[in-house]
Amino acid sequence: MLGINGPEFLLLLIIGLLVIGPSRLPEYTQKLANIVKEVRRMASGAREQIKEEVGIDIDDVDWKKYDPRQYDPRRIIKEALLEDDTKPVSGGAPAAVSVAAAAAAAEHRPARVIERLPDGEPAPFDAEAT
Repeated sequence: MLGINGPEFLLLLIIGLLVIGPSRLPEYTQKLANIVKEVRRMASGAREQIKEEVGIDIDDVDWKKYDPRQYDPRRIIKEALLEDDTKPVSGGAPAAVSVAAAAAAAEHRPARVIERLPDGEPAPFDAEAT
């Protein structure tokens, strides 16, 4: 309960009685009870809203499945590498058509121009770059 043990709780209760006083204690006790009821009502309303929108009951969810501490990246990668993926990469088109389309696309690409600095010339310096 919030890290408070028995003696600490009794001490807080006694201090509360002294600060509030016996005349106002029933009023504040009733306010606390109303707050607790309202919080419970809001929690149950949230639970019902989640059930309506998502379509699952919170009690039926396996929360351990979503715990990020359970994930082992090595295991995930190993399982992904061992999966047998036999689906064709292309959408079922023959390989000859794909090669011809790639060759046609290569003809329309501009040639790549690589600018080289003359020997001995230092590379440009950008003072704003980090």
